[in-house]
Amino acid sequence: MECGIDVVIKNRCYFGNGSKLKVGNYSQLGQNSRLGGPIEIGDYVMMGPDVVIMGVTHDVSNPKKNMIDETNPSIEDPVHIGDNVWLGTRVVILPGVTLGNNCIVGAGAVVTKSFSDNSVIGGVPAKIISFRESVITS
Repeated sequence: MECGIDVVIKNRCYFGNGSKLKVGNYSQLGQNSRLGGPIEIGDYVMMGPDVVIMGVTHDVSNPKKNMIDETNPSIEDPVHIGDNVWLGTRVVILPGVTLGNNCIVGAGAVVTKSFSDNSVIGGVPAKIISFRESVITS
């Protein structure tokens, strides 16, 4: 949909036709990463390899319906990633998450909820580890 200037897309990164992806200036999409659905990535975002960001999910509201038979499985729930964010290796970000500016997400974290600016998060599910106190601005 939109791609900023000086964006780096590492090899084997998959995002389909990109019609629902917006990437800010000077950001990089990590090697082997997979991005699906409506996703907005800010400026100066650094992404490690094997990151998964999903802005779509399946309708699981009817337990009597076989999930495999779902005719329209995709429910969009956009993901927003702020500026100056670092996503470590193999981070998974689930639908509906917003990460504020200057966040750091530790390797292997599964992010199931949103976090505010300057958060340092990690774990499964991800939780606050600390906050960044001094932020470099460009």
